[in-house]
Amino acid sequence: MSVIATLVTSCKKEVAATDAIAKTETKVIAEAKKPAKASLTVEGMTCAIGCAKTIEEDLSKMEGVQKAVVDFDSKIASIDYDAAVLSPDNLVKTVTSAADGKTYSVSSVK
Repeated sequence: MSVIATLVTSCKKEVAATDAIAKTETKVIAEAKKPAKASLTVEGMTCAIGCAKTIEEDLSKMEGVQKAVVDFDSKIASIDYDAAVLSPDNLVKTVTSAADGKTYSVSSVK
């Protein structure tokens, strides 16, 4: 009986810890004052799971980014952002500084 009580208690502690982590990782996205879209052609990606996902996560963490999607096959990063907070140059700098800062380059910004 005490084993069951221990398991139930320890499970609740794990769930609480997981909930706390999830709450701290949630990014609050404010409505964009000057909504804008950018499409960057990213060179140097070698995989979808590591490269594209890393760049996508780095872009998504930026203040002012509403949404970022990096398509490995087309080499395109599509970003919805607030032009009152960011410029396309800020987005390019984030992509080129991802990983070691030498792996990725941006060949086109639209």
